Amino acid sequence: MSLKIEISDTTARARRKRWSHGVRARLRWTLAAILAVSACAAGAFFVAGAPSVLPWLENLPRAAALIIFALTYLVIAIGKLPGFHLDRAGAALLGASLMVAFGVLSLEDAFRAIDFETITLLLGMMIVVANLRLSGFFRLVGSWAVTRARHPLILLVAVVAVAGSLSAFLVNDTICLVMTPIVLDIVMRLKRDPVPYLLAAAMASNIGSAATITGNPQNMIVGGLSHIRYGAFAAALWPVAAAGLVLVVLFIAIVYRREFLTRERLLTVAPRPARPHTPLVIESVFVTVAMVVFFFAGQPVAKVAIIGGALLLFTRRVKADKVYREIDWPLLVMFAGLFIVVDGAEKTVLTPDIITAVGRLHLDNIPLLSAVTAGLSNLVSNVPAVLVLKPFITGLHDPQRAWLAIAMASTLAGNLTLVGSVANLIVVQRARAHGVNVDFWAYFKVGAPLTLLTITIGVLWLQSGG
Repeated sequence: MSLKIEISDTTARARRKRWSHGVRARLRWTLAAILAVSACAAGAFFVAGAPSVLPWLENLPRAAALIIFALTYLVIAIGKLPGFHLDRAGAALLGASLMVAFGVLSLEDAFRAIDFETITLLLGMMIVVANLRLSGFFRLVGSWAVTRARHPLILLVAVVAVAGSLSAFLVNDTICLVMTPIVLDIVMRLKRDPVPYLLAAAMASNIGSAATITGNPQNMIVGGLSHIRYGAFAAALWPVAAAGLVLVVLFIAIVYRREFLTRERLLTVAPRPARPHTPLVIESVFVTVAMVVFFFAGQPVAKVAIIGGALLLFTRRVKADKVYREIDWPLLVMFAGLFIVVDGAEKTVLTPDIITAVGRLHLDNIPLLSAVTAGLSNLVSNVPAVLVLKPFITGLHDPQRAWLAIAMASTLAGNLTLVGSVANLIVVQRARAHGVNVDFWAYFKVGAPLTLLTITIGVLWLQSGG
């Protein structure tokens, strides 16, 4: 009997394996068919009516640019190419390479398309944040704040305040990376429901990061493209971020009334030893504070960030390779690739007629521009959304206010759904590793109204001249 069961199990596994291979094969053939149809349609569209071979050859780069742009953004939107191991960074790099291979851009033009100021700023901030993380600074601050709460609502406020304030100056994805295990540890030991506190960490991180240029990657791109001064950017958007953090507490407290609207006190638990590397904490914090001072003093943010990061590498306290392992290299690759892909599409596909047609949509209208940005951000992610809007902003009546609206809407739109931002996914994945599940609807019932209200506040504030 046991032999029959074993044979049956083996047969079932073999069938499942064959079925899996069959699905992958069908996906590959489907993708190939889509590529073929897209290529034929685009080619027919661009060469229709061509009286000779010369116009056909002239239209090839334009058709190639459109197809490459569309397929690159398709992979970025779905996160991964079905049946293959091509991720977002790989798609951006492949798209950029194909732009050069098909003659859409020369290699020199591709290099010029990359905004190295933004890449430099992001790299510098990653090095600084890596040092803060390795020193134990985040665990020290997070544990100090959340272990002093004596009521669930105060604990919620502490989580929101720490995640939001740190994300305002440091990259929000990293804040979620370090805050999630801290929050989980405290909440589980207090025997509380971890889900609302995890939602608070993710949503506060997204909203807090809207306050400054260094809060998240899309704001760094906006800062580089718009040349808005750090202080002016912060003055325009910090009130929106502050109001949003208050709303995070309010919405989560209302949705989880039994958890927070109670007279029950929290258990007293001893904080776990943070074990910070004190000299490295002091060094990292000093450099970070100095950088923020220079940011507000009007110094170029990329220059300040890379100098601060380089200074932190000059130390005997931590090996450089540990810092390098903390850097999100695929994100830098994706940025560089997307700059090239968007520039190729802009130079070949965006004719004056198309730009004029888009101009009739009145993107200088802040509510409309915010809605378009929020929609694109949830469709293809916020960084690609910001880049694809770039060609249509420079000709607007008030491009600086338009850029602020894009930064605000693309950031706050990350709270709409569970997959709206990388920060959300980091929280979910780290929570799942600890046996805690944050499902889509638990996030959506708080995130959707929160997103709509915070973007509305942002629109009203920017329209009022804030």
